[in-house]
Amino acid sequence: MNVGAMAEASMSAEDAPGGIPALRRFSWSVRREIWENRSIYLAPLAVAGVFLVGFFIALVRMPERIRAAAMGPAQLQEVIEQPYVILAIMLMAVYLLVAVFYCLDALYGERRDRSILFWKSMPVSDLTTVLSKASIPILVLPLVTFAVTVVASFVMLLVSSVVLAGAGLSATTPWTRVPFFEVSVTNFLHVVVFHGIWYAPFYGWLLLASAWAKRAPLLWAALPPVAIGVLERIAFNTSHFAGMVQYRFMGSMESGEPADRMTMDMLAPPGQFLIGPGMWVGLAITAGFLFVAARLHRSRGPV
Repeated sequence: MNVGAMAEASMSAEDAPGGIPALRRFSWSVRREIWENRSIYLAPLAVAGVFLVGFFIALVRMPERIRAAAMGPAQLQEVIEQPYVILAIMLMAVYLLVAVFYCLDALYGERRDRSILFWKSMPVSDLTTVLSKASIPILVLPLVTFAVTVVASFVMLLVSSVVLAGAGLSATTPWTRVPFFEVSVTNFLHVVVFHGIWYAPFYGWLLLASAWAKRAPLLWAALPPVAIGVLERIAFNTSHFAGMVQYRFMGSMESGEPADRMTMDMLAPPGQFLIGPGMWVGLAITAGFLFVAARLHRSRGPV
């Protein structure tokens, strides 16, 4: 074989789909999902922006509220801390909404608009495709939500310090009442670990329903669990399945705070479930859901 033929054969081997590392194909797939679904980052950014505008308007009255003679340490803590809790809860709610609708449309949408025919021609396996889509609600969306929460909280603390200093009050009050590092760790554990990894079975099930459904994936996702719960209740007069789903959705979070107060304790996830068997069982169930979704993605055609 001459040198030209050897060089051509070498180039062909490099350009072959099999020559692309699996990690790079996965990275490309994740980037494609982020590019095609800009609500992943636009939704939390929009909510944070609207909240910051409202916070800046309300900030004008904060020095007056802090000077209130009847305000004790608990009331002062609530006045300063409450906006940060509301911000975190709002961003978490938006994240969950985006995650649910993304999962339901992730595989079903490709079959509906027939773009699945194009993506199947790409050098990416069905498993890589499903895993890249699963990484959005489990890792990417939580990390984006966490980053937006941290940046918005830092801006709120900084502006609050400036306003309080201008009013003749201590500029360090917001930083001592809402410790930035501790609050960031709390948000990370609650958003990324709890709503991301702990909720992974929910996202895996929604992706499975998206791969299976020929229409109305929301119904396919909701009806089987409801039917199982009702059947168990009628047949055995028990609610073990409903309790299992509730535990997976709520965790074991118990707050000692009164219902009419909002504090950072509401966002603190329990530490026991992170190292307990429930975490690993949930990840195993998620893996099963994603494996079946990958097989369905291989066999299902356009709808």
